Amino acid sequence: MTDQATLPLSAAPPTADILTLGLREKEQSGLKRAARSMLRARWPVLSLFILLVVIFVAIFAPELAPKAPNRINLILRLKEPFARERTGEMEVIFGTDAMGRDVLSRLRYGARISLLVGMTAVVIGGLLGTTLGILAGYFGGRVDDVIMRLADIQLAFPFILLAIMVLVILGRGVLNLVLVLGVGQWVTYARIARGTTMAQREKEYIEAAHSIGAGNFRIMFWGILPNILAPLIVIASFNVASVILSEASLSFLGLGVPPTVPTWGGMLAESRDQLLANRWWLAVFPGLAIMLTVLSLNILGDWLRDLLDPRLRGTM
Repeated sequence: MTDQATLPLSAAPPTADILTLGLREKEQSGLKRAARSMLRARWPVLSLFILLVVIFVAIFAPELAPKAPNRINLILRLKEPFARERTGEMEVIFGTDAMGRDVLSRLRYGARISLLVGMTAVVIGGLLGTTLGILAGYFGGRVDDVIMRLADIQLAFPFILLAIMVLVILGRGVLNLVLVLGVGQWVTYARIARGTTMAQREKEYIEAAHSIGAGNFRIMFWGILPNILAPLIVIASFNVASVILSEASLSFLGLGVPPTVPTWGGMLAESRDQLLANRWWLAVFPGLAIMLTVLSLNILGDWLRDLLDPRLRGTM
């Protein structure tokens, strides 16, 4: 019998491999639980499918769009959906607007602006708000007072009026719109990150990190941040929907992107000059695109909230 002490070191599995295997098993179990929860709820599956279609259309808009979004053809102006020409060829599927531009092509290109503005603004607001919230919750004192007073000042103004005022000063453009909507979202993340950070800093692992000489930056962004991400991810999923609605509202008011850039809100604004009883497709199709995208994001946000809630993990 071979003595256990004489076994070569390679015979025992390395500690790093054991930890990696444990992390992989934990990730696999989390993915299985998420898939089981999504299939059981059913509605998130449909919502995810709709969002994937919207993302696919936005990425491959030049290849999928039947015509250029700004191509004017006055001969085909205000054509009804599924209108056929004398040749019998299908010219337009979703109809054309007052300048003869294809509504379907403009819808597909408009998905790009909505998703770009929504996701980029949420990333900007999330990074800014989470960083300020962690700083306020971790250090407290004057740092907390200054950051929270700034948040209170911004909350005192209606956001849509503040966005209109800033865009009137800066001018229209995708970059200005993203910056305004992104900076306007930071307060929500900051307040949530502050509250959860204040709860985490009193726990034992923070004291242990201090005892071994870990710096404040390492504790905040390597220790606290991973433990407070769940509620922030849920808020981000809801905020993408609200930012898309804000972009559509500002474009509807003529303060979003330039008129040459097709957006869903801009298409709704252009339909105001037409009699909707007879030219319903000008408002119905962009309105449906906004409604389905926002509704899908909200349903996925509800599902994520239930999935990441530790009190419900045993039931999913």
